[in-house]
Amino acid sequence: MLMYKRILLFLATYILFQMEASAQNFGNALRPVGRSSGNGQSTDSLQKRDQNADSITLFYKLYNNNEIRKLDSSINDFFIHYPLPYTTYNLGNLGTASKSYLFSTQKKGGFDAGFHAYDGYSYTLAATPFYQTTRPYTELGYLLGGKGEQLIEVRHTQNRTQQLNFSFEYRFSNSPGNVKNQNANLNNMRITAHFQSKRKRYESYWVMLANKAASSENGGLVKASLLDSLSLNNPYELETRLGVSGASFRNPFNTTIATGSTYKNNTYLWRQTYDLGQKDSIVKDTVTIHLFYPRLRFQNEVKLESNEFVFEDRAPNDISYLKYFNYTNLPNTNVKFADSWNLVTNDFSLISYPQKNNSNQFLQLGSGYTHLATSLLNLQNWSSYDIYSFGVYKNKTRNQLWDLLASGKLYLNGYHAGDYDAQFYLSRILNSTGTYLKIAFQNSNRTPSTNYLGLTQFPINALKSTQKENTVDMNGELGNAVKDFRVSINYQLINNYQYFSSGYQAAVYTKPISYISTLLANKIKLSQYWNWYNETTVQVVDQSAPIHIPFILSKQRLAFEGNFYKNLNLSTGLEIIYHTDFKVDDYMPLTGQFFVQNSYMLHNRPTANAFLHFMIKRFKGYIRLENLNTLIPTSSSLGNTYNFTAKNYPGTGTWFRVGIWWNFIN
Repeated sequence: MLMYKRILLFLATYILFQMEASAQNFGNALRPVGRSSGNGQSTDSLQKRDQNADSITLFYKLYNNNEIRKLDSSINDFFIHYPLPYTTYNLGNLGTASKSYLFSTQKKGGFDAGFHAYDGYSYTLAATPFYQTTRPYTELGYLLGGKGEQLIEVRHTQNRTQQLNFSFEYRFSNSPGNVKNQNANLNNMRITAHFQSKRKRYESYWVMLANKAASSENGGLVKASLLDSLSLNNPYELETRLGVSGASFRNPFNTTIATGSTYKNNTYLWRQTYDLGQKDSIVKDTVTIHLFYPRLRFQNEVKLESNEFVFEDRAPNDISYLKYFNYTNLPNTNVKFADSWNLVTNDFSLISYPQKNNSNQFLQLGSGYTHLATSLLNLQNWSSYDIYSFGVYKNKTRNQLWDLLASGKLYLNGYHAGDYDAQFYLSRILNSTGTYLKIAFQNSNRTPSTNYLGLTQFPINALKSTQKENTVDMNGELGNAVKDFRVSINYQLINNYQYFSSGYQAAVYTKPISYISTLLANKIKLSQYWNWYNETTVQVVDQSAPIHIPFILSKQRLAFEGNFYKNLNLSTGLEIIYHTDFKVDDYMPLTGQFFVQNSYMLHNRPTANAFLHFMIKRFKGYIRLENLNTLIPTSSSLGNTYNFTAKNYPGTGTWFRVGIWWNFIN
């Protein structure tokens, strides 16, 4: 696989230099990526301009998405900058294993290694942006939290030449933790490039993603009941179930993981398209703008992926492993489980555009091949393949009122033969104020994850059968972005639900499971400057199903907001996050899995956060005092001082965060 990486990097570097040398004139704005194409309409927003002008035209489109997007400049919601949304919890601090309060299955056929505890921290291909900008743009972010927690973000994009844009994103996080053996760090990097030839016929997209999550695993506290009787009121005094306490140091610059998990993911993608169609041109002030209306597109995409999942304990304690995790198969030296997967995918498709001036109407048909290979410690190497076909029909009317999408993917042969994913989406703008209605349907059929089937070095008891998990998902949504309201309802029907019944045992629930959730999100203007933001989700699932979720999850934010002194944009107030009691999943560090348990009920107080957010021109500042609820002593009615996220895993105490995000136009 190392050879593949080197070859791909060499080819990508060579191609980028060649494209830069050949590009001379600006083309139109960025065309839709992949499943659609540009409409041939021209814009002069990227023409040469006054270099001294303090202005910029910047937009982007996500991978495989047509929608033109702009950077979010709002300041009232801190979670647009925090790696995890409020709907997801971790095991005590940033960078530790995480899980969503909201239920959802994987709903994607094909390969899945089955390790998802750190997915929330990763850069993904689906969220990869391809920018277009008139001037180089840079954004720097730095967040400093309690106990030495820090988060660094860097983003830069520019049009290197008139046909070539590239972008770079990097994120680093390190959190020593609130208790012993809890330090965690994240490293995420994303590099993209987009090239369009002068005559608009050829386009090329290149992506590199590199994600690494390294987190110490402490197994939870030995005696969590002592939290409310600490002499120094410092949870760091308490012993944990894993790790050597004497070797534990709270250092914000320490990224060493002696006992814990390290997950790595690297993705390299190269997509090329060539169009046949009608060409045209416009002459403006002696400048010729070349237009091209594609009617038939040839598309090829090559993707290389490598995944590595490791748990290691360099100083295991036999007594702790037996007492707390019922694990006896300890080696003489260190404990190490490691899975490594490499995937090579190559697909080809044809895209037809019935109308030359509407790129949002197209039909795409294609097929592809994936080679799967794994390297497992102490096990024989294994490899297989998948052959699949896919189709997409997209039609967004020129008046922008109707938007329809139908797509499907079927695995025809290979290891995941019979897996499929079918989707249908329809939206309609109902009135001139922008009220919309959306309906969506999805049906997926998927083979169990490879670690469920025993293709793993981790101590997981495999399933005895390969019954496919089938999910029917129906969703309806009514909303208005201008009026700040959104109402949605979701229904899921799951057959052969796959889960972990213990820390080591993969299981299948063969009875059908029904799940219903509703969401209400709205903004209520109380006065000229006071606003109340509400976002509440209600979830209901079959009581006999092995799924435990909170009935209500709600975030309430009361904010004093407005523009003051011409350049000051201010948002300050109080934020409350609350969920009802439920039997939260337990966590097994040796396998990296959350699993169902029926003995521990999570009874938390509402989390209260005070915040002061402000923006002055291109500078954003965030000052937050979080978990104010921990200032109230333990009581029978309000529960423990510390909110827990799983059994024996306390959350943080009162937490102070200061963050700045500053963007520059070069």
